[in-house]
Amino acid sequence: MRPDDYQPALTWRSHVWRLALMLVLSAIAFGDQNHAQYLWSHARWQFVADIVLGAVSLVVVWWRRSHPVAVNTFVNLASSVSTLSLGPAALALVSLSTRRRWVEIIPQLLLGLAMTVVTQQFFASPRPEPQALQYITAVIATAAMVAWGMYIGSRRELLAQLRARTVLAESERDSEVARARTVERTRIAREMHDIVAHRISAISMHAGALAYRTDLSADDMRETAQTIRDTANRALTELREVLGVLRDDPGDADPERPQSGAFDIDALVADGVRDGMRIVYTCSLPLAEVPEPLLRTLYRSLQEALTNARKHAPGVLVSVLIKGARGSGVDLLVDNPLPLTAPAGVPASGLGLVGLSERVALAGGRYSATLGDDKRFVLHVWLPWTA
Repeated sequence: MRPDDYQPALTWRSHVWRLALMLVLSAIAFGDQNHAQYLWSHARWQFVADIVLGAVSLVVVWWRRSHPVAVNTFVNLASSVSTLSLGPAALALVSLSTRRRWVEIIPQLLLGLAMTVVTQQFFASPRPEPQALQYITAVIATAAMVAWGMYIGSRRELLAQLRARTVLAESERDSEVARARTVERTRIAREMHDIVAHRISAISMHAGALAYRTDLSADDMRETAQTIRDTANRALTELREVLGVLRDDPGDADPERPQSGAFDIDALVADGVRDGMRIVYTCSLPLAEVPEPLLRTLYRSLQEALTNARKHAPGVLVSVLIKGARGSGVDLLVDNPLPLTAPAGVPASGLGLVGLSERVALAGGRYSATLGDDKRFVLHVWLPWTA
């Protein structure tokens, strides 16, 4: 990360305590061992320069973040003459060290050492200590400021990285939630289509008979109306059961739990015959031994195939073949001729066969729907059944 990426914005409180600390350091340095009185008596020009450069340094240090090297260079030079500049120089060096760039820090350290030598050799000072002691003190103080700045910079970068990871984790979590919602909506739409389309197509066929058959007796009309009512009631019942499963707590409910009836394929075919379809049904598969997830997919596949035949080829003979065994998989073949003219019935959503192909793919199976030269529509589904 670049230093500017993890530098926090300073509040007014941060500015106040930094300014106060600078003033305290500068005041201590300026008043140490009667420094001001000594300069006033022996080097009055240096006294004036000390105050002026100190005041300018207090202003210049405000831009220590936007121009760190330039500000440090100025206060370093000023501190060779002005003890009042030592406070701003300390703050500027700590601020520069938070960037943790040795290419910027080392030149400032060398410049500070040079300015210490210049101060000792050319400027008046009331301090009686040996020069070696002053150099050692300057080195220790400078090292402490650099170490403190490096620590602050490391901590800031760590916090910035943690914040970035938190934002990334929240973004990934939101994406996962959005993907989960999309999957759930797709599953809901598929379940709704499987139930509603199958039942509504049967209702439409019987309602069409009432509309176009003028030769029906009163008993036939009552029977057809009762069939429509029963079919609608079954659709509502199955729809409520699906919604009940979907509303269950995900921790307590299996999203693939079957509705009542346990996906009875024989009953599904019988319902189709009762609704007026002509079906030749052959099943050599031991349905009682088929695992529930496989039976569910097989049931939904046949349900969609019969719905498709009822809507697009009403009245034709539909051949249904189910075969398979454990280890070799299960085959579903639904074969029916196409009518000479397109029927007027329930409008197609265009999602039935697409949803069927997705369901089969999720189960690890294969799906194909072909139209032969003999105008026969053949739907083939293969589903794995491991030994």
